[in-house]
Amino acid sequence: MTISATPAAGAEQSTVAKKQAVFRAPVPQDGPAVWKLVENTPGLDSNSIYYYTLWFRDFADGSMIATVDDEVVGFLTGYRRPDEPETYFVWQTAVNPRHGIPFLGVKLFQAAAEQQLAQGARYVEATVSVENKAILMVLKQFAKKHSAHIETRVLFPSSLFPDGHHDEVLYRIGPLTAG
Repeated sequence: MTISATPAAGAEQSTVAKKQAVFRAPVPQDGPAVWKLVENTPGLDSNSIYYYTLWFRDFADGSMIATVDDEVVGFLTGYRRPDEPETYFVWQTAVNPRHGIPFLGVKLFQAAAEQQLAQGARYVEATVSVENKAILMVLKQFAKKHSAHIETRVLFPSSLFPDGHHDEVLYRIGPLTAG
């Protein structure tokens, strides 16, 4: 499925109006570009190029890429939980801050989640640091749009991780319906 994200109404004609994001399923060849985006995004856990390449081979159906003029400007990795197939877990997402399209990260998250809802998901989950206000806003907006409840709990305490890693707080949205 390909979804276009057009610029906001009234956006500056000389820059934003010319840009259009296309959302699509990732392919293994997107691995290096996504790895580079992660490396250049403060606060994201880094994985290897091989990891992203393999992920996009095996879990492309739960992930999404945003491109502008065929350049990767954003991504989202997610999957349906094997023990709870009605639950879509969003693992990692980022957008290039210089993409020039308002709310691209929000649109990317919504497109991926809506795609999963259309395929039978009833819950969306993500783990988030309490300091990550941007993704918390996205999750709250998504829940509000669907009139859904958000449950939170610490999924993995910081004590499991080295180097002062934060608690991984689980946000579970649902039950949801497509539409």
